[in-house]
Amino acid sequence: MGHRKHSAPRRGSLAYLPRGRARSIESRIRTWPKVDAKEPRLLGFAGFKAANIHLLQIDDREKTPNFGKPLMSRATVLVTPPVRIIGMRLYTRDAYGLHSLSDIYAKELPKELERKVKIKPKEVNIDDDELAKVSELRALAAVIPRDCGLEQKKPFVFELGVGGGDIKSQFNYLKSILGKVVRVSDVFKVGEYIDISAITKGKGIEGPVTRWGIKRKQHKSRKSVRAVGTLGPISPATIMYTVPRAGQMGFHQRMEYNKRILAISNSDNNNITPKGGFLHFGILRGDYIILRGSVAGAIKRLVKIRYAIRPKVKKIVEPKILEVVT
Repeated sequence: MGHRKHSAPRRGSLAYLPRGRARSIESRIRTWPKVDAKEPRLLGFAGFKAANIHLLQIDDREKTPNFGKPLMSRATVLVTPPVRIIGMRLYTRDAYGLHSLSDIYAKELPKELERKVKIKPKEVNIDDDELAKVSELRALAAVIPRDCGLEQKKPFVFELGVGGGDIKSQFNYLKSILGKVVRVSDVFKVGEYIDISAITKGKGIEGPVTRWGIKRKQHKSRKSVRAVGTLGPISPATIMYTVPRAGQMGFHQRMEYNKRILAISNSDNNNITPKGGFLHFGILRGDYIILRGSVAGAIKRLVKIRYAIRPKVKKIVEPKILEVVT
């Protein structure tokens, strides 16, 4: 940036530091919302990013200039194959946080699970005294990519939060769905707001202009044009973490809040696949959902979904879709 008379706002946000590569291509949800419901339910799901499309819908947002008018908006299609509940995990809480108490697995597990982990189901009898020690319950779920037409054989195994009711009712609920298949329509409703967690597209090593948005220097003012103007003062003789530097851009874990579900459907009833299939994905197979706006990650990447932890609205209104433009 060179010499300046007056101060200027910094370039780029320090919200996500360090901007390093994610450890895995699968994101991890660390916090699950609390649901005020009498009956227990799963708080999350998972799918694969399929395509970006456009929708013509009636704008139902009140107090907006386009309220009640047709509105063209961008949307993202997620293929959501059925989730198989392979087990449950019991947690106990103390002053240092949550600790795993025991795991309970289904008797019949899918064959594809052997590619991920080898599990020997054991009969675990949980009595009322041991259940009283449990603070939280999580469902152990598996998603097989081949169920939606992807080539990957190894399944994804992750935890899903459970909310509603008390610990005993949650335990009985997980026990009833142990070894069974859960569909996305059993967890979420059309018009509901959700949070998504995914790994963004990787862009490799980028310079400070692209990575942080600093200005290019004037022509002939310096030998370098796209380098940062100064690395800091002469004292202290160190480079602060706030200085824009070159490095990894993309392939970060990110959480996006309040994505609205515009549609939940099945390819057998309503196939929106264009002629020749979606670019880089192919033909939709099975259940899918349509979310308003963009979704982080590349095509075919796993996207995890959960109930909105800070929802915008409490009333669920089903959107009116006029046309789908693929």
